[in-house]
Amino acid sequence: MKLLLYGLNYAPELTGTGKYTAEMAEALALRGHEIRVVCAPPYYPAWRVTAGWSAWRYSREIRAGVQVRRAPLWVPSHPGGATRVAHLASFALASVLPMLAQWRWRPDVVMTIAPTLLCAPTALALARATGAKTWLHVQDFEVDAAFELGLLGRSRAARAAHAFERAVMRRFHVVSSISERMVEKLSTLGVEPSRAMCLPNWVDVDAIRLIDRPSVYRQALSIGEGDKVVLYAGNMGAKQGLEHLVVAASLLARRTDIRFLLCGDGPMREDLARQCAGLPNCTLIGLQPADRLNELLNIADVHVLPQRAGAADLVMPSKLTGMMASGRAIVAMAREGTELHGVLAGRGLIVPPEDGAALASAIEALADDASARARLGAAARDYAERSLSPRVVMERLEQRLYACCNRLGADGVANEPQGAGAVQCDEGERLAWTPEASTPAHGLSRAAIDETGPMHEASAHIFREPG
Repeated sequence: MKLLLYGLNYAPELTGTGKYTAEMAEALALRGHEIRVVCAPPYYPAWRVTAGWSAWRYSREIRAGVQVRRAPLWVPSHPGGATRVAHLASFALASVLPMLAQWRWRPDVVMTIAPTLLCAPTALALARATGAKTWLHVQDFEVDAAFELGLLGRSRAARAAHAFERAVMRRFHVVSSISERMVEKLSTLGVEPSRAMCLPNWVDVDAIRLIDRPSVYRQALSIGEGDKVVLYAGNMGAKQGLEHLVVAASLLARRTDIRFLLCGDGPMREDLARQCAGLPNCTLIGLQPADRLNELLNIADVHVLPQRAGAADLVMPSKLTGMMASGRAIVAMAREGTELHGVLAGRGLIVPPEDGAALASAIEALADDASARARLGAAARDYAERSLSPRVVMERLEQRLYACCNRLGADGVANEPQGAGAVQCDEGERLAWTPEASTPAHGLSRAAIDETGPMHEASAHIFREPG
């Protein structure tokens, strides 16, 4: 099958949508499909184009068997309402040319990744011209998020944005999203249930797992043996509500045995650094490479997931998958009735969004209760193993791709991919994303942490279980 993936973000971005789009593309390529990608140069979450790529040039490369074409875009240093729209529009316009170039290739399916919906008209036009099926995968409801976060006012333009969203979504053959609650929302936008699908983000439960020794980050960051570490690792943007994490840290400053470690990058990082400047229990480090992710996640005694109230209802944070797979306890902000609340009930502690005091109380309770941390961490790990396996998710995706193209066998099962490059996964195989080069689990220094560049390669591999 020929699949054209069209979206803003892609590898080597280590977090967010780009990570999952790249892993999807590489996994499908390993299964024997022809995959092409049209995307932007890497810039997220730092909001600056990574060294080695240009924001103003078209480029082409091959990554893990996938042909990648990159289109220029404008990246604002401080994304807000108007600047964010201009940023998205710049890619939507610049990417028209490399998309038109796919006309001769004639893909079977054109899959658009949202954000951004501004790319949808081009995807729909190309698919119509080539006879391809269309698929929209929604990682985030960008219009609703813009409203809730105050990026759009109650203006005529805002109403037009909602109308555009509804009109576009109705035109795709398949529309998927990353949680059941988000799939339910698709119906309110005019997507028929038969065309909707839940395609959750996944986590490699073999690469991310509980380790039975102290993380190398403890020594590198001079964290005492008896100290409890509260970890936030991810994007530092507006919808994360990180100011409430600072409130919790300030309330727990009296506890010299509780340390807050904030790891990541994004438009709010400078503000966050200023807010934490007077707090001796807070440490900020930059985004770490993929081959250290398990070590990083295992420094946590408690993972923390703060969120703003509006965002908590709209998105299923992708960082949650790694938290759960690590087998460490989680404290999250979520409203009752949201899918995030449902997923973490019995697998973590849940506090109301934007309540820094409640967050501090939950963190302190877990810091003082090792048995509760172990129990909740084990429950979260069990959920990750059962529900977030990449093999399971990829098989569901592939089945729906074949169904979308009417390539089902008589028994209703998707036909096997054809060609010499086809790779079949059975009970003895699993899908895993592993770094091309690993970092030894010893000798990590604070200087190495601080000097780490944000973009490190991660490739998809399929390997057979021993025995």
